[in-house]
Amino acid sequence: MSQVRRAMATLSNSLHLKRGLSLGCSQSSFLSRPSASTSIGFTSFRRGFVSASASFDNDNREYVIVGGGNAAGYAARSFVEHGMADGRLCIVTKEPHAPYERPALTKAYLFPLNKKPARLPGFHTCVGSGGERQTPDWYKEKGIEMIYEDPVTSIDIEKQTLTTNSGKLLKYGSLIVATGCTASRFPEKIGGNLPGVHYIRDIADADSLISSLEKAKKVVVIGGGYIGMEVAAAAVGWKLDTTIIFPENHLLQRLFTPSLARRYEELYKENGVKFLKGVSIKNLEAGPDGHVAALKLEDGSTIEADTVVVGIGAKPAVSPFEHVGLNTTVGGIQVDGLFCTNIPGIFAIGDVAAFPLKIYDRIARVEHVDHARRSAQHCVKALLSAQTHMYDYLPYFYSRVFEYEGSPRKVWWQFFGDNVGETVEIGNFDPKIATFWIDSGKLKGVLLESGSAEEFQLLPTLARSQPSIDKTKLQKASSVEEALEIAKAALQVEQAF
Repeated sequence: MSQVRRAMATLSNSLHLKRGLSLGCSQSSFLSRPSASTSIGFTSFRRGFVSASASFDNDNREYVIVGGGNAAGYAARSFVEHGMADGRLCIVTKEPHAPYERPALTKAYLFPLNKKPARLPGFHTCVGSGGERQTPDWYKEKGIEMIYEDPVTSIDIEKQTLTTNSGKLLKYGSLIVATGCTASRFPEKIGGNLPGVHYIRDIADADSLISSLEKAKKVVVIGGGYIGMEVAAAAVGWKLDTTIIFPENHLLQRLFTPSLARRYEELYKENGVKFLKGVSIKNLEAGPDGHVAALKLEDGSTIEADTVVVGIGAKPAVSPFEHVGLNTTVGGIQVDGLFCTNIPGIFAIGDVAAFPLKIYDRIARVEHVDHARRSAQHCVKALLSAQTHMYDYLPYFYSRVFEYEGSPRKVWWQFFGDNVGETVEIGNFDPKIATFWIDSGKLKGVLLESGSAEEFQLLPTLARSQPSIDKTKLQKASSVEEALEIAKAALQVEQAF
């Protein structure tokens, strides 16, 4: 078996679950229940572990956040709200930009140039949740030190000191690791780094892809998950010959049912997208100029492509914090319900944190902007106040595609809860469709396409409450609206007792 086939098979296996939702894209299953030895209970640390200088005229920093993504931006806002940012907080990032809403990179950022694509400063945090736009000037005004393009390369836990790539030494009082994930890549020796092969994790990656799209004729997207679906939809807007290739049987196999996936696949096909499902890639081939020209499949066939986008998952960016304490089951840095690691004074938030998913009694690592925001806020509040209640996250995923100007059909779905048990699908995708997951008579999860604001607001209440529901009655619903009314009535009955 080739290295690419092994990589994609590993990814496929990790996303094929016998129970529960895979809460992210990494190449390992996230949903094994932890043994007693993996649980942690070190929650007593509070601000004041080290008294560091509040000024920045030396190497001491009272609070340091490593990472410049969504979680860092929302953590910064929380520090400001608590009056603890000015002259106390430092953010260290490898990027040249202040924190921004990363989901835009595979959505509006990739719109064709004549269809009003998103650009900075338009999507700096915290605009994604309706908050203030935190531009570089905002950080200056709030007295937050920003260290750009200088990633942390090592940590001395005993001395509470970080070293950056440039050699800068930073002594911290409290440290928050918010390093996120890195894209899973194909090996270089089978063409993973050829010109024209793209991975998307930051603005530089997205800019490189846009440069390719401007000249592209044939685009191949590898991976049938969020990245694959969103990038393929963007390529349609550029009017490009687009093919999606993945080893699974249908799109977004870790969440969509076969029936639901078929609806979305039909929509993509109506927009000219071609699918190659259940196939594995042997290698990527270069043309005479060294640029990617084709993909060779394991069956010996060849697919021409001048632009390839690889979206086969991500890995938590734990380096150089491996000694802080990793979770070997779900990946990432192990934390408790206050995002404390097993090292006093060190916390981890966002994609990189392996945390107790209280509602389902298991350890999870969630690669999603909603968790990045909420974990940042919860961690900072716990650090700066007397808060002791544990993080109680409800899994939430969404996607929005085909939203550029002139698109005949915009797609926006939301999912809340856990995709376990049997499913009931209601609606004809015209445009609405809803899928309900029912386990042991309880409503566990709900996915809704093209709902109203009121309908979307109902979903998290249903998923968190898990009301008992009559599956037969739900199956007889003649519309999505009626099905949601049945679920709402079940919820009201549950709340009455």
